[in-house]
Amino acid sequence: MVTIITEVSKYLMMLLFAGYTYDCFYVLQRADDEKLQKRVFRRQQMFLFLIHLDAYLVIYAATGEEKTLLFFAAQAALICAIQLIYRVLYKKASRLVTNNLCLFLVVSFVMLERLNEAKAFRQFALAVVATLVTLAVPFLIRRIHFLHELPYLYAALGIGLLVLVAVAGRTDYGAKLSFSFGPVSLQPSEFIKILFVFFVAAMFYHSTELRQIVITTVLAAVHVLVLVASKDLGSALIFFVTYLVMLYVATKDLRWLLLGTAAGAAASVVAYRLFSHVQTRVVAWRDPLSVIDDQGYQVCHSLFAIGTGGWFGLGLFQGMPNKIPVVDEDFVFAAICEEMGCVFAVCLILVCAGTYLMFLNIAMQIRNRFYKLTALGLGTVYGFQVFLTIGGVIKFIPSTGVTLPLVSYGGSSLLSTFIIFAVIQGLYIIREDEAFDGKKEEPGGGKKRARREGKERRER
Repeated sequence: MVTIITEVSKYLMMLLFAGYTYDCFYVLQRADDEKLQKRVFRRQQMFLFLIHLDAYLVIYAATGEEKTLLFFAAQAALICAIQLIYRVLYKKASRLVTNNLCLFLVVSFVMLERLNEAKAFRQFALAVVATLVTLAVPFLIRRIHFLHELPYLYAALGIGLLVLVAVAGRTDYGAKLSFSFGPVSLQPSEFIKILFVFFVAAMFYHSTELRQIVITTVLAAVHVLVLVASKDLGSALIFFVTYLVMLYVATKDLRWLLLGTAAGAAASVVAYRLFSHVQTRVVAWRDPLSVIDDQGYQVCHSLFAIGTGGWFGLGLFQGMPNKIPVVDEDFVFAAICEEMGCVFAVCLILVCAGTYLMFLNIAMQIRNRFYKLTALGLGTVYGFQVFLTIGGVIKFIPSTGVTLPLVSYGGSSLLSTFIIFAVIQGLYIIREDEAFDGKKEEPGGGKKRARREGKERRER
């Protein structure tokens, strides 16, 4: 009976997720029809709830534990609370971003409940804390008008914390990544990514002259070099690519992009020569089967899981995803492929891509330069991290050891991604304010129109 329930449920989940994914892109095409958008968002919420319910009915059928149903109810209450917060407190917020946030949490809760029940409980508790911590972030982004005036403060905090980790941090998987406070582990680089984006956006808001570019590049390079010294090369790569994208968009000069790409390629060769764990990951990427008993074990079992699951998956509790080392963090996407199927996994990729496009859409439509660059930078951080994670799992690129945002287990990653989504919601609200007012709103807010127009002319 359990086998039948599992088999039927996996097809139902795929259909529901396919419907949700279609709506993600359909609603972007119909941005001018508010009534239609509301209907689509309500339909997405229905799909979201049914996917969640379907998965937990299978989990309950497989385990027979009543606490599973109580845990499901607590999760459903959290999802409803997040939806209500943004509908009541932030009526102008993007409902698509909110729906996608909730969807990622549902997938995370389901997969972690399957892989490690204790970690699923901790992930839920962390999600509750993250919801409370980020509750006021959109309000603050909308109301604090001096964020663009603090670039050197962002840089000082970021570099200082990175140096502290490099000197006194705990070593995990060959890299100094975190601090431990009893049972709690904190990875500062996850939050410094946000400070880094604010730093670069503030610097380029004020000027894109050569002197300003040189200063910004030097300080950005210090961030990256400290991460390299800590052997946190995945985060270093995210910082580097984010800066390169923001520099190109701010200057509109292709030469900077080409120069940065060449520098990044040279740095990759140097990193390969200097760090043994980079060499290990490259060997595992090039030919994992030749080193399956050692360096290639994780990648090989990831590929076995994906191949075994096929397009439609084996169903929850029907596979062996726990054979993959660190499956609940770096390789959760492989577990999704094995038991939920590649159709489900492709839909997840498409929703991640739709989220990234939504971030870029906000960046393109918002008129204030600082906010535009901030949305672009945060979108790049999110999108590139998704690419690194999934690319490493499917052997498209060497594994970098970064998590899949909001889906993988990890407190620092979860909280930092919650903050990114909350900041994006604040920027979306500012964009809606600009559209309503019909004029540009500078971070200084209540300045006279003549002074605002004068500053616009000087920026041009």
